[in-house]
Amino acid sequence: MTGRKGSDYAGLSVAIITPLKDNVLDVARLREQVEFQIAAGTSCIVPVGTTGESPTLSHEEHERVISEVVQIAAGRVKVMAGTGSNSTAEALRLTRWAAKEGADASLQVAPYYNKPTQEGFYQHFKAIAEDVALPICVYNIPGRTGKNIEPETIARLAEIENITMVKEATGSLDQCSQILNTTNLTVLSGDDSLTLPMMSVGAEGVISVAGNIVPHDVVAMVQAALANDWKAAMHWHHKLFPLCRDMLGLSTNPIPVKIAMRLLGRDAGELRLPMTPLEPELEARLRQTLGNYGLPLA
Repeated sequence: MTGRKGSDYAGLSVAIITPLKDNVLDVARLREQVEFQIAAGTSCIVPVGTTGESPTLSHEEHERVISEVVQIAAGRVKVMAGTGSNSTAEALRLTRWAAKEGADASLQVAPYYNKPTQEGFYQHFKAIAEDVALPICVYNIPGRTGKNIEPETIARLAEIENITMVKEATGSLDQCSQILNTTNLTVLSGDDSLTLPMMSVGAEGVISVAGNIVPHDVVAMVQAALANDWKAAMHWHHKLFPLCRDMLGLSTNPIPVKIAMRLLGRDAGELRLPMTPLEPELEARLRQTLGNYGLPLA
C-alpha cells in the first residue's frame, strides 16, 4: 500500500456538516466542529461535501465555509475542500478559490444530473487538474450522480500528476479492487459500512459521515487496519456497523447525522430545504440507535 499517490491522506477524513442558525452560517458552531475533529485525531477535514449541504449553499456561502475551515484548522489538520460541480467552469472557480485560501486538496464529485460520457468525465477532471495544482480526489458516487465513472476512465485520470485519490462510493468491492489493481491512486472509502472491507483489499482510509459522531472509534478502526491488526479492526468494524447502517439508513445524508448531533448536545442547527427533519418516529429510532451504541443523549 505504501508509495501510492495520495498516501498522505491515509486515515480518517471527516465530511463535516455545515451548521446553520436562522438559515445563516453559524461560524461559532463550525469552529467547535473543527476543534472536535482535531482533538479526536482526525487526519483531514472535508468541508462543503454532500454532508455539508453543498447543493443548497450559495456560491458565497460555499467559499466562506472553505475559508473559515482553513483558518480555524490553521495547519493543524489537512483540509480537503469540496469544490466539485456539474459545471466545469463552476468547479474551476471553486477549486481556484480553495487553492487561494490555502486548502490542502480538493474533493471533486462526478458531474451530476447532466451525466457526461466517459470522455466527458475525463476532460472535466483533466481541465481542473491542469488549471489548479492542488491534489485532487475524484469522488465517484453513482447513486447520487446518476452515472458511474468506469474504472478504465479512472485509470486514464490516474496518469494526471495531481489526481492522487479516489473517494469510492459505488458500493462495489470489484470496482475498488480494479482501481487498486490498475492505478497508483490512493482509494478512500465513501461508504462508512464498507471501510474495513475496502481496506482489506488496499484502500487506505475513509471520508466519513459517521466520523462526525464517533471520530475516535473510526480512527481506531482505520489505524488498526493500516497497522495490519485485523482482529482489532474487525472489532471496531462490528461495533460501528449497526450505527452506520441504522443511523445513515434512516434518511438521506446529512439529515440523520445533523439530527444525531443535536441529540448528542452538539446542535448543528437546522437543515436547509429541500432537506427536512426526521419524522418523530424516525427520530425515536435514531435515539435508540445512539443509545444502543452507548452514546450519551443530551
